[in-house]
Amino acid sequence: MILNDTLRQALSSGHLAHLVTLNKDGSPQVSVVWVGLDGDEIVCAHFNLYQKLKNIQRDARVALSMATSGKTNGLDNYLVINGRARITEGGAPELLNQLAQIYIAPGTTYAPDGAPQGYITRITAERIHGNGPWNE
Repeated sequence: MILNDTLRQALSSGHLAHLVTLNKDGSPQVSVVWVGLDGDEIVCAHFNLYQKLKNIQRDARVALSMATSGKTNGLDNYLVINGRARITEGGAPELLNQLAQIYIAPGTTYAPDGAPQGYITRITAERIHGNGPWNE
């Protein structure tokens, strides 16, 4: 799915996102993550092979939600994306340092020297909903 400018703005404005993956028993596993964009993929980085990554390796279905700025019809805007994720190896320190410029402050180095190369989660949106201009 191609992400329009409104979605790109929401996803790159430093709002914390809730990444939902599915545990083996089908129950949800929720993690708060920093997100960025790589083309039309939503990306987040991880130093280690956490449970959320193991879940994605087994079942690619994910949901991502975030509260965004603004109001529509008197309600706070929020964004929900259902999609499929894939995991790639390496690149976590670079992506985390890039995202730290937005989530912490310009000039921030988040990943310490010698940090593991880690993993990047790449999410392709299949359905977009919530409350906000993406529903117009």
